[in-house]
Amino acid sequence: MTLQMKEIHIGEMLFRAVTEREIHEERICKFFGCSSSKISEMYTCKSIDTELLLKWSKLLEYDFFRIYSQHLILYSPPIKAVGKANNYHCLPKFRKNIYSNEVINFFLELIASGEKTIAQILQEYEVPKSTMYRWLSKRVPMDKR
Repeated sequence: MTLQMKEIHIGEMLFRAVTEREIHEERICKFFGCSSSKISEMYTCKSIDTELLLKWSKLLEYDFFRIYSQHLILYSPPIKAVGKANNYHCLPKFRKNIYSNEVINFFLELIASGEKTIAQILQEYEVPKSTMYRWLSKRVPMDKR
């Protein structure tokens, strides 16, 4: 699943994952305790309830929530523009940035295609310079940089 999209249509992603994994509809209906028409309806939804998404994640053994968190890393405005987000004490604290292989590849593809420079990625996505150069040293040959 690529992260190069600004729009997430979770129903389509669920359908593709089910098709790819060749999971029979009867198993899905039994897992959710609903009819096949309800499952088909979920495939058409752009978004679904978090409880349902958690069940889909368990059934398909894939963290669909990560799609949304990666989307936040790529497309949300910088924290400075929004305000101080770390003042919330009732919410759990997570590491500021968790870069999956998909996100790292996305950044490296932007650089390789010439769509963005290293400096632009560092500034726009607030990737630490040392992190970016570590990715480059591990994944991109010297003559391609």
